[in-house]
Amino acid sequence: MKKLFFILFMFSASQLKAQDVNKIHQNAILVDTHNDAISNELITKNDLGKLQTTGNFDLVRAKQAGLDVQVFSIWCGDQYSNGTAYAFANREIDSVLALINRNPDRTVLVRTAKDLKKAVKQDKMAAMLGVEGGHMIEDRLDYIDSLAKRGMCYLTLTWNNSTNWASSARDEVLHKERLKQTGLTDFGRQVVHKLNDMGIMIDLSHPGEQTFKDVMAITTKPVIASHSCAYALCQHRRNLKDYQLKAIAKNGGVVFVNFYSGFIDSTYDAKHEAYLARHKPELDSLIKVYNDYDLASIRLNVINKKEADQLRPPLSMLIKHIDYMVKLMGVDHVGIGSDFDGAESYPLGLDSVTDYPKVTAELLKLGYSEKDLRKIMGENFIRVLKANKGK
Repeated sequence: MKKLFFILFMFSASQLKAQDVNKIHQNAILVDTHNDAISNELITKNDLGKLQTTGNFDLVRAKQAGLDVQVFSIWCGDQYSNGTAYAFANREIDSVLALINRNPDRTVLVRTAKDLKKAVKQDKMAAMLGVEGGHMIEDRLDYIDSLAKRGMCYLTLTWNNSTNWASSARDEVLHKERLKQTGLTDFGRQVVHKLNDMGIMIDLSHPGEQTFKDVMAITTKPVIASHSCAYALCQHRRNLKDYQLKAIAKNGGVVFVNFYSGFIDSTYDAKHEAYLARHKPELDSLIKVYNDYDLASIRLNVINKKEADQLRPPLSMLIKHIDYMVKLMGVDHVGIGSDFDGAESYPLGLDSVTDYPKVTAELLKLGYSEKDLRKIMGENFIRVLKANKGK
């Protein structure tokens, strides 16, 4: 009988703990600064206002997850350039606005910290727009004005492709011979000044190290890295080195940790390449169906789930990146930028937005206070948004 009472006591304690975690998670304002669901929606035609069986995000699951603010990535690849990239950016913005217009009782477009807090009080998900790739301004300062009027809250200065005025991390590391120069040009410095003046956050997740240094030397506002991890734990060109993390903290900025397996686990890329080689005919067929490599890769993993899951790192590796940054930068300078729907693999247990509470639970286990968690989950984003916008 005593054994039975002990089991019941332990079960009750575990249930209470789970309830406490959920309460702490739901009480926090949860902000995710990077999600690629809109890019996929243009291809799949899925209605993100309804529960989906594919992908990582929809409004139904976002509500279940306690997601208060979603910054949607406005993105196109380097197949778009001057004459086409800006138009595609606007097409994606149209898709976000259409989603909002179909669901006015559940989500609203916001631009400022004040509007964000108002949306949260109204129990609506605050939708925001982050333009991922400077090539979408097509070397025109007036396009920054136009995108800002439509709701752009940050501009990622480059995607993987460099622009005519800023070099990317990929090109600085892998294709330096293609670059006329590294870092910012005079026009690039004009872009930085204009973004500062307009209160648009500068996103340094994709630019190369020289571009990073040039920006940090002239920016007058706190910067962000909307979806990056720690280079010290995973030496990927897209991750930020310690000196960069410290510089962002000194600047008052925030780094939002990416959930992608390849940026978390240094062994992932080699395992993934071998996996793709084994399934090349299947992948090639899926690329023809979707006409998109990323979606084809995601679908390949769904079809071969058991094998693909073996490549995924444990959740603990993501938590190490968050904890490492907090210890190096301070808790005021770390946040969440999942990159959901923008990659083919995430840590085990992180399958969709409904799994955010698992991150909260793991940080609580490490001894993070509720105050610290509120900062990481959203308050740090609100602070840096306000520091740029002034409201």
